[in-house]
Amino acid sequence: MTIAIGDRLPDITIKTNGPEGPKDLSTGDFFAGRRVVLFAVPGAFTPGCSNTHMPGFVVRADDILDAGADAIGCLAVNDAFVMGAWQRDQNAGRFTMLADGNADFTRALGLEMDASAGGMGTRSKRFALIADDGVVEYLGVDTQKGVIEASSADTLLARLKD
Repeated sequence: MTIAIGDRLPDITIKTNGPEGPKDLSTGDFFAGRRVVLFAVPGAFTPGCSNTHMPGFVVRADDILDAGADAIGCLAVNDAFVMGAWQRDQNAGRFTMLADGNADFTRALGLEMDASAGGMGTRSKRFALIADDGVVEYLGVDTQKGVIEASSADTLLARLKD
């Protein structure tokens, strides 16, 4: 079942990549006590994610933070090394890169997809959410291939301003 507005995000251990390499990060701790914008992509370095989705958040990061978000997270079913490299490649230093390598958090949200036909296994659907102290205020899932609308930086910025 897919997480919904008003639901509390699950507390799952995922990874992030810091100066000393990958480290565990509790999603419960990450979302606790603050308003977080999270966007999720099917895969780091993939065309739609690298050419459109991530750049929108890079360009709008200051606006999103000025509109009331305390943090921006980027989630993908990739390992922490890949997420760290993608962060550097995309000049996304304002974000926390969240590596859900085994798709545990993504599955707990009910937002996984089967990309096995393309050799990518289980991946995250393209989505974004706003959570306040771990409770979902907004959830936008893009369901049409190649369309980045419900999870775009502009959509999230508009939601923050509502």
